[in-house]
Amino acid sequence: MFTMKFIKLFFLLSLFTFCQGEKTWEEDYPFIKNASSVSSSSAVRNRGYDYIIIGGGTAGCPLAATLSQKYNVLLLERGGVPFDNKNTSLLRNYHINTADSSANSPSQYFITEGVFNIRPRILGGGTSINAGFYTRPSLRSLAELGLDRKLAYESYPWVEKQIVYKPFLNSWQTAVKNALLQVGVTPNNGYTYEHLYGTKVSGIIFDKDGNRHTAAELLRSANPKNLDVLVHATVQKIVFDQTSGKPRAVGVIFKDENGKQHEVNLSKNDKSEVILSSGAIGSPQLLLLSGIGPKAELKNMNINVVLDNQFVGKQMADNPLNTIVVPLNRRMSQSLIQVVGITRQGVYIETSTGFGQNPNTIIYTRDNSSSPEEELPRENFNDAFILSKVANPLSTGELTLNNTNVDDNPNISFNYFSNPQDLQQCVNGIRILEKLVKTKGIKDFLKPEGDTFEKLLNLSVGANFNLIPKTAEVTKSYEQYCRQTKITIWHYHGGCHKGKVISSDYQVLGVNGLRVIDGSTFVQSPGTNPQATVMMMGRYMGVKILRSRLGKAAGV
Repeated sequence: MFTMKFIKLFFLLSLFTFCQGEKTWEEDYPFIKNASSVSSSSAVRNRGYDYIIIGGGTAGCPLAATLSQKYNVLLLERGGVPFDNKNTSLLRNYHINTADSSANSPSQYFITEGVFNIRPRILGGGTSINAGFYTRPSLRSLAELGLDRKLAYESYPWVEKQIVYKPFLNSWQTAVKNALLQVGVTPNNGYTYEHLYGTKVSGIIFDKDGNRHTAAELLRSANPKNLDVLVHATVQKIVFDQTSGKPRAVGVIFKDENGKQHEVNLSKNDKSEVILSSGAIGSPQLLLLSGIGPKAELKNMNINVVLDNQFVGKQMADNPLNTIVVPLNRRMSQSLIQVVGITRQGVYIETSTGFGQNPNTIIYTRDNSSSPEEELPRENFNDAFILSKVANPLSTGELTLNNTNVDDNPNISFNYFSNPQDLQQCVNGIRILEKLVKTKGIKDFLKPEGDTFEKLLNLSVGANFNLIPKTAEVTKSYEQYCRQTKITIWHYHGGCHKGKVISSDYQVLGVNGLRVIDGSTFVQSPGTNPQATVMMMGRYMGVKILRSRLGKAAGV
């Protein structure tokens, strides 16, 4: 009896000690507050900031962390935090997270040309909701971005040491890796971040326990005395001083979670800046809402014209993705992108397992978006997907305002496959997928209902991943399969290109005190997944700005 009582007491004391020792995210990030806290905090309300960053996403977080080493920084994020949301923080809930289209979801839906797409609405941006694959671009891509290679290669490891992990491959991922090599996607490049033709394994932002590590965690590297982060802070527009010479950005107006508006300002130093890091949708949209864009469009929306620039929101592009559903004859652990085939045919081949993508899951999740986490559906879907992504699409569209409400999605077009080269690359990818599933290593995993490529195509069409009407020709022509089953992998980009909207230093042309640093500046999406380069850019530009102002005293 004494022994049992002692054991129970020891267990309770141990549990109490463990709970006492477990830190909350608020303790790790004391500088993160709700936007409404501005009403009771004169320190934020009346402070003149050296930098105001709009968008606490993939670029905004590393940028804020770096600039805060020497300057006062305010980071404004329209969404909440990823730390207390198991749908964003756990790999097993990935599909639930991306299917949630509720008003406060981390994923804001929009539909373009029948394709479902999402915009991040959470601290950490796309890194809080994506498939987590981490890989650098080619040296050629870095050169096309106009980046200094030495500084870029100092900035990537800064990210990698904090949030990137080596994946463990399940048997399916290993089979696809081997099949890619067998069908000629060679050489075998092993485990590497580098962008090399052939087949490789690269990093992921999930640890061995399936916990996601986002760009928000890079804020741990910040100087907490110099950084304020406001979440649920939706910026309405940038404020300009137009009294003399070039318009100068001097502050921003944002709305808090209760709908109340606030204005925060930059310091009087002429080096102070507002920096847009709101992504390829948010940044051009905010420029337009703030009066920078095509004059006729702005006047049509009754927006005061600060600067007439015909190129804002133009040359928007998205990398089309096509997939096949592969029914597996055995249980398989969940996995997202870990292996990639970088082909010479203009496509990237990847795979995932164990995540439901069917409409029933999406509808269920939407209808029950307010349910407690433990009641959310756990997907029993065991099949795999093999994906083919067009690497560098030439088809482009544009972004225009739908209205003047920043909460609403603007009008967006990508004009998928309007350039015939993109369509040919997609066809090349489908042919590679056909070769893959005919290898012995892949056929060993297939159920009878998917033992031919024709059956797999029909299964994939039946999954109905988009809103595009299907014709009888959809599986008879690879061109039609590409057109009718296209989806996205969320690597859209453009709208604020260098030489047209921004300078080589990311400064908005024609105004002072304003930059854009994010994926809206890309002509092509860098590498097989752009998140590594977007995070690197945040660090890179933070270091570059510090060095330009302080020289060796920057300390970075």
